[in-house]
Amino acid sequence: MEKKHQLYEGKAKRVYETEDPALVIVSYKDDATAFDGEKKGTIRGKGAVNNRMSNFLMQMLAEQGIATHYVKELSDRDTVVKKVDIVPLEVIVRNISAGSFARRYGVEEGIEFGQPTFEFSYKNDELHDPLINTSHALALGLAGEDEVREIREAALKVNDILREFFAGCGVRLVDFKLEFGRLPDGSIVLADEISPDTCRFWDAATGEKLDKDRFRRDLGDVEEAYQEMMRRVFGEE
Repeated sequence: MEKKHQLYEGKAKRVYETEDPALVIVSYKDDATAFDGEKKGTIRGKGAVNNRMSNFLMQMLAEQGIATHYVKELSDRDTVVKKVDIVPLEVIVRNISAGSFARRYGVEEGIEFGQPTFEFSYKNDELHDPLINTSHALALGLAGEDEVREIREAALKVNDILREFFAGCGVRLVDFKLEFGRLPDGSIVLADEISPDTCRFWDAATGEKLDKDRFRRDLGDVEEAYQEMMRRVFGEE
């Protein structure tokens, strides 16, 4: 399968049409952004890490009943996925206080929650992805009631699966962002990616950050953190 016309270029990926109208090729870039694009840079090797890790996790989730857009990995950076209409809701699941949650509510980072928190934000760059609730999502016509319920249930199941998996890798899954899409028949599938770009990972023993926060906060060793997560996930020495 080959790339045809480029359909879209975002902050971290390019999307190309293929000879099959139902499939597209996603190509992962090394470009990095933070704070609504105000901070820009490059994380060498990031595209390959995010592609391979996301594909591995998508396949693992599919085996446990989570429908995803994943079809086939073509190379270190390119993957065939089902073409979907992205639901304009970003889903954030949090297990531990960090980042914007800690700032918003004036609490320290590192508080482990008794149960995960679940948030929606309206996927809209011009409005800076504001937090919204279910009523707002329904009022704006972003998703139907059944879709909202299905997305919530799937996201929390994903959290259960990933928390257990990463615990086995010596990593605490602090929080993560998911996106879902609609197939032509209207069914909902997990889309986008699951990677150090979209998750917060802390080393279970040391608390060391192994994700994009190293770029956001100028902590250094950004490439090394991404590579370390690859080693943890794939069991590579």
